[in-house]
Amino acid sequence: MSTSDTIFLGTSEPLGIVAGWLADVLGLERLDDPELRENEHFFRGRARTVEGTILLLAEPNTYGEVDPEPEDVSAIDDYIGVVDIRVAGIKDEEAQAREALAIFDELAATQPDVALVLSHALSWIVAAYLPGAGVHNFPPRTSLDADALETWRPWVIR
Repeated sequence: MSTSDTIFLGTSEPLGIVAGWLADVLGLERLDDPELRENEHFFRGRARTVEGTILLLAEPNTYGEVDPEPEDVSAIDDYIGVVDIRVAGIKDEEAQAREALAIFDELAATQPDVALVLSHALSWIVAAYLPGAGVHNFPPRTSLDADALETWRPWVIR
């Protein structure tokens, strides 16, 4: 399965601090991997919606742009970190998407100061949490990009 489900993190805290919070809230075990680069954090834990294990990789957000041209604006530009979510051993795109949404909901409910964006395939915005505004779920196939700016702008960091 090559489709990704990712949660983008918006906070003023360093990514290492936020990764520790993720581990605590989600009951994750930190994994050491010699191939991890600086400021990458790898975790394993119990899945919420299927039998099995989840794997999460938290790393700096390299997908957003710092000062994009208007046509290149994305909902994820101002988020510092990204968490890639995988369900180990399962090749079911829908199951992985449900698991990512369950993790997103759990994070949104437990840390009111961290903005979140859940994306599917790094193309579609599934849901967003903005402190003070709450959680918003988007219609299927809502773009993360400028063509859907008016749809997602009230729900993301800008």
